[in-house]
Amino acid sequence: MSLIWNNKISVSCFGEESGGIAGITISGIPAGEYINPEEIERYLRRLSSKSVGGERIAMPRIMSGIENDRTTGGALCAVMKVSVPAEKPDNKPKNYRFGHADYTGAVCSRGYCDTVEKSRTSEIFAPPICFAGAVCGQILERRGIYTGAHILRMHNIKDNPFDAVRLTRDGIISVRIKDFPVINDKNGWKMLDDIAAAAEAGETLGGVVECASINIPSGVGSPVFNGLSNNIAQLLFGIPDITGVEFGAGFSSAEMVGSQYADKSYTTEQGYSVTKTNSHGGIINGLTSGMPIIVNTAFRPPRKGTSPCCTIAKAVVYVESAVNTALLSAMLDYPNFC
Repeated sequence: MSLIWNNKISVSCFGEESGGIAGITISGIPAGEYINPEEIERYLRRLSSKSVGGERIAMPRIMSGIENDRTTGGALCAVMKVSVPAEKPDNKPKNYRFGHADYTGAVCSRGYCDTVEKSRTSEIFAPPICFAGAVCGQILERRGIYTGAHILRMHNIKDNPFDAVRLTRDGIISVRIKDFPVINDKNGWKMLDDIAAAAEAGETLGGVVECASINIPSGVGSPVFNGLSNNIAQLLFGIPDITGVEFGAGFSSAEMVGSQYADKSYTTEQGYSVTKTNSHGGIINGLTSGMPIIVNTAFRPPRKGTSPCCTIAKAVVYVESAVNTALLSAMLDYPNFC
């Protein structure tokens, strides 16, 4: 099992639920970057959304890598408490919970691991990964690069999408500060009603998170195997319950003809090449185009018996964190970034 994502920035997770802690080590962060601890706390508090019954998240204890609120250039290590079940389940249950990776976890560990804990591995490490996203997001925002996400769809209820061409900083910040992250609050109320109805019926709900990043210059990333879209997707698939990722028009482009998908370009008065539409989602052949990056991530419903019955509001923070981390890693190669 790999718990390391290695690029210009390396992210390594450690810990187990039975030990009561999970942690993360982030290598490659430039020295001298100001990190506001209050902003980190505010960022992680979003995982505790009361609107969907989110549990209170313990704030991380930073062990190394930051001194006097400045990065040292060394490995940034932080640990966080994780909840431990009151009663430890049998390591070898007679009936594996289908869909919870009990069986696959047992096979992976050859029977030497708590299968229930193994099935929750990605869930345990999601908050530490969000810590990495909070740190990377602060560094990016001081360069004018902003990332935000919202619930685009939950069950059969849709929110308004981001403006993929003219999205602004205010458009990102306005949804990021909401307890229930949607653009249109009326759609959010309908979603909350649907969550309540599902909980009462003993059902669970999934959804789609739309994430956008703005003000990224063109040419960031790499073609073929180390493309920016590749790295974003790799981090995203470390998040619990993800079933699919698409950039820009994504899967709907398969239903288009070439003239519908093509983004016509023009040159602004400032000399920048931009497009009138953004079917490509801000990334072409692994490299940024200068347009907003738009990525949609689909989440399956949690299995019955889990609480809360819908975790899509927390998933918004997970997605944003993964994109922040991949973006900063790619930006370190960009001239004059540091």
